Amino acid sequence: MTEFWHWWVIILTSISIIGCFWIITINLTNYTHVGEGESMGHEFDGIEELNNPLPKWWTYMFYFILVWSIGYLIIMPGMGNWEGLSGWKSSHQGIVSLDESRTLSAKSIAEGEFVQLDQEIKRADEIYGPLFKSMADKPILDLAYSDGLCFEKNGEVYAETACVEDADGKRPQGMLEIEPFKVGQRLFLQNCALCHGSDARGSTGFPDLTDSDWLYGGTPEKIKETLMHGRVATGMAAWGPALGGEQGVKEVAQYVLKLAGRKVNDKMAEAGKAKFALCAACHGANGKGGVANGLATGAPNLTDNIWLYGGSTHKVEESIRNGRAGVMPAWKDVLGEDKVHVISSYVYRISHPNK
Repeated sequence: MTEFWHWWVIILTSISIIGCFWIITINLTNYTHVGEGESMGHEFDGIEELNNPLPKWWTYMFYFILVWSIGYLIIMPGMGNWEGLSGWKSSHQGIVSLDESRTLSAKSIAEGEFVQLDQEIKRADEIYGPLFKSMADKPILDLAYSDGLCFEKNGEVYAETACVEDADGKRPQGMLEIEPFKVGQRLFLQNCALCHGSDARGSTGFPDLTDSDWLYGGTPEKIKETLMHGRVATGMAAWGPALGGEQGVKEVAQYVLKLAGRKVNDKMAEAGKAKFALCAACHGANGKGGVANGLATGAPNLTDNIWLYGGSTHKVEESIRNGRAGVMPAWKDVLGEDKVHVISSYVYRISHPNK
């Protein structure tokens, strides 16, 4: 934190502790001019207020807590930028990038510093890393439709084992059974739902992952590639000027809507068909998009009436006039390949519910 906030915290905390000491101490003296145990002259509903001091044990407890708080603030961080004598940290502060976070985490572990978050991540990786590694060793298709995987705990680490049942038809005690689909679903909800929605049906500018419409391919390998490395669209240019202005935009929009099977102005659509040659380089002459035409452009299929930015006449014209460019971040360095593999199986499964 800045120097200002550093001293703000120190001064405010110090005043609070000193103030509490003062309040407790000053209340040890009787300033009421009424003897202990005598009536204060207040009575309500048969209950009379007496001048009874705070019990000694209660007063000593307050003093103990205040002394303990001072000791705590010396040993642990809490006074501005003071890190405490214990060296404990909840996490690294002021991190501005993933690389910086990983560098500091590796350094703190190597030097034996106790950073709570780093230790928790390290322990989680040691315990659950083998589970994700085991799932990642399986083909995405097998993982997507798996009925479940079983693991046995060997010390603190889980190792995959055969799924067996005891005489009662239950899993033996100590055997952990997981469903890769549900694991992938949780990872998706934690990392992908912000853009694609918790139901993976997307929203304006974010693709629906439950249909069969793919910008870069919907095979297991292509889904994983997209998740691992992200996608930066080559971008759809703003075609307004190149089409001769607003009239050209409207004509091409009519033709595009006609490709999608919509009712349009045939005359304008025919005029737009001639201008669609500018679009064919990315969408293909048939308008079926990059995947169908073997083009690595990420251009959508314009014939299936599925629209990433809206399919109204106004929205289609807006896309043609102003262009579009989508970006998806790469998850390789954030989640690691094993977890990306599991999410890939989940995404494939929800778009292909039937094996």
